[in-house]
Amino acid sequence: MNRLARLFIILLLLPLLADCSHAQPPSLVRVMERGELRVLNLPSAVAYLPGEEDALGFDQDLARLFADQLGVKITFITPDHPDDIPALLASGEVDLAAGLVITPTREERLKFGPEYDQVRSRLVYRSGAPRPSEKLTGLEEKRLAVRAGSYHEALLEGLQEKQPDLTWISYPVQDSLELLNLTAEERVDYALVDNRLFERAQRYYPQLREGPLVGDPRPKAWALDPHTADDLRQAVADFFKELDGSGQLAQIRDRHYGHLERFDLLETLSFWTRVSQRLGPYRGMFQQASSETGIDWRLLAAIGYQESHWNPDAVSPTGVRGLMMLTEGAAREVGVKDRTDAESSIFGGARYILKVREQIPDRIAEPDRTWMALAAYNVGIGHLEDARVLTQKRGGNPDLWLDVKENLPLLSKERWYKLVRHGYARGNEPVRYVENIRNYYELLMWATKDAPENLDPTRGFPLVAQRDS
Repeated sequence: MNRLARLFIILLLLPLLADCSHAQPPSLVRVMERGELRVLNLPSAVAYLPGEEDALGFDQDLARLFADQLGVKITFITPDHPDDIPALLASGEVDLAAGLVITPTREERLKFGPEYDQVRSRLVYRSGAPRPSEKLTGLEEKRLAVRAGSYHEALLEGLQEKQPDLTWISYPVQDSLELLNLTAEERVDYALVDNRLFERAQRYYPQLREGPLVGDPRPKAWALDPHTADDLRQAVADFFKELDGSGQLAQIRDRHYGHLERFDLLETLSFWTRVSQRLGPYRGMFQQASSETGIDWRLLAAIGYQESHWNPDAVSPTGVRGLMMLTEGAAREVGVKDRTDAESSIFGGARYILKVREQIPDRIAEPDRTWMALAAYNVGIGHLEDARVLTQKRGGNPDLWLDVKENLPLLSKERWYKLVRHGYARGNEPVRYVENIRNYYELLMWATKDAPENLDPTRGFPLVAQRDS
């Protein structure tokens, strides 16, 4: 019996069920009856934008997709402390906890769904401090910070059995980002945090350095109360089986983490310097272009930075020029007469991106449509279509950026570019181009702290977003 058939039977039975109280264990029947999935959500200021309704991030995206497939709304509830999670699940107030790291202690009180990700503990320190060892030796006189109740603290407790001199400071904070603040401000010497957290946050803290990974990888999964009904357990298991089998899990993971692999310390330092020294005179122009086109101004600014580092006099060896580096042909198409005029270039670039986007097939969903439009802006729509053809020939999905970006570099290899219409292209460049813009965009979102509603910097950036307020 497939999942839709099971849900149909459940819906038929709903009128026969007694009213549910919080004392009853979580079940799919209760979720369907109330029309709401209640999910415990551990906060992270880097993983998603604040606000229970708009909680965003890898784990939150998965929970939201699960609710969508069930046809119910979702409510995220943030616990005061991770130790409260078992009691909240047992009370029936929530149905599951998203994205918990599995530890022996938690397994004693909770049941976990399928594992879908892994994390590691990363030791972080400030530039200029001695690099710590993986075994955490030599830290006896140092201030080592960890979040109270986290799996990192459980790891330290295990290590302390063999290293009695190992000490640390437990901070009762909801978000480990606060530990990075303490380290950056030299109020502590080291912090032990989630490696995924630091992968994203290190771009905002260029003074921090990546120390060694400590301990073994730990799996992540959704946590359920041990008394959770079989129907909800099975629905969770079916959801992850289908998600993994379809490749959608890998796609969502790439949306959140794929572009983070391109972190470069010197590049990030240069970006922050230019934000303070160059962006100011052009910010209003980007915002006005956003009002005209509906493209978020931070995305336009990220493109402008990638193109010229916000230099209106920039010129390339191939003849493109200006802040948005328009070709002569592109400038004519969007009515730009002086490519070196910053305002004309910004408005022209915004209009040209929309023209490129109109050539991307309507069936391609966001954020993939944005990524492909940006790739086409860089390499040309013809070469992008060639890459999509190769993607399909090689068994991939030509409508997914995750698959297309794997095939774009093939356009520089004779074996492959002979098979397509537009021939040779430097296919690595549009991949780097898109991933760089994703990084710059997230940095600008962080710097401005006034992201418009409905814009999600972690799962992708809709090209046409709500107007900036």
